[in-house]
Amino acid sequence: MNTSQPVWLTPSACERLRAELAELRGDPGAGADGSDTAVADPEHFADHARRRARIQQIQDLLGRAVVGEVPPDDGVAEPGMVLTVRFDGDGDTDTFLLGTRSGNDPDGVEVCSPESPLGAALLGARQGDRRSYLGPDERAVQVTLLRAVPYDQHG
Repeated sequence: MNTSQPVWLTPSACERLRAELAELRGDPGAGADGSDTAVADPEHFADHARRRARIQQIQDLLGRAVVGEVPPDDGVAEPGMVLTVRFDGDGDTDTFLLGTRSGNDPDGVEVCSPESPLGAALLGARQGDRRSYLGPDERAVQVTLLRAVPYDQHG
């Protein structure tokens, strides 16, 4: 993950991350000030290390977050846009928010990270543009951007 680029989050995704961070910081294995305590149990120590890593990851995301800012309605695929695409191999279509993944948004819109193979391929595409990316099986997948609208106008 590029740690210097801003990340686009919906207000609800930002709130979920803040709630998760507050929960993680309430770890009984940490000192009252959030510092580490001596942990003798290796399993607990590993869990504590994972918790600290997740806290750092969330802090990084929130530190770079652009929350709910509406991108221009110019039909260009960028974070904060809801994209409708057609997969050229089978003709299936899919609609998703191009943004930082933090679960689905409450209105049911799936999220695709701009750092994923599909998201990266679509960044900067205009409606009608055809792009390709490597799928999980390492084969090229062709996709056409049918529609790109700001998140707040996708309904």
